[in-house]
Amino acid sequence: MSYEIKLLKLPDQPTLVMRSTMPAGKLPEFFGKAYGGIMAYLSQLGEYPAGMPFGAYFNLDMNALDVEAGFPVARKIEGKGEIQAGLIPGGKFISTLHVGAYDSVKPAYDALAQWAKDNGYEPTGVTYEYYLNDPSADPSIKPETEIRFPIK
Repeated sequence: MSYEIKLLKLPDQPTLVMRSTMPAGKLPEFFGKAYGGIMAYLSQLGEYPAGMPFGAYFNLDMNALDVEAGFPVARKIEGKGEIQAGLIPGGKFISTLHVGAYDSVKPAYDALAQWAKDNGYEPTGVTYEYYLNDPSADPSIKPETEIRFPIK
């Protein structure tokens, strides 16, 4: 699969997240808990997400992933319990779209890393995945994941 890489300059983005460390196999359960809990909290506040749900990966250790799951929000909102106020720092990012199973994103990661290297950039080590659709609602559609690497 061929990936189109985009260079983005983005502002700071307030978020609401839950963060945990877990084996990769626990991600679906964690994401369900995080997204459901955050949506319920936003509803209590009369607020809405300002974009699609995301996962932020602070390492790539499949046995002990350090991960956040959450939503961008329009303004800083105080957290409650396991839900934390967060921030995706603004700056330069490279981005690509992966269409297909969530466990088949490695070629997209490789394409982003190669583009960064070829163009004199260095990824910061954090990766963001934005989940643009929900195949569980319609099994006939393929998952679409926007992958972003902050770069320096």
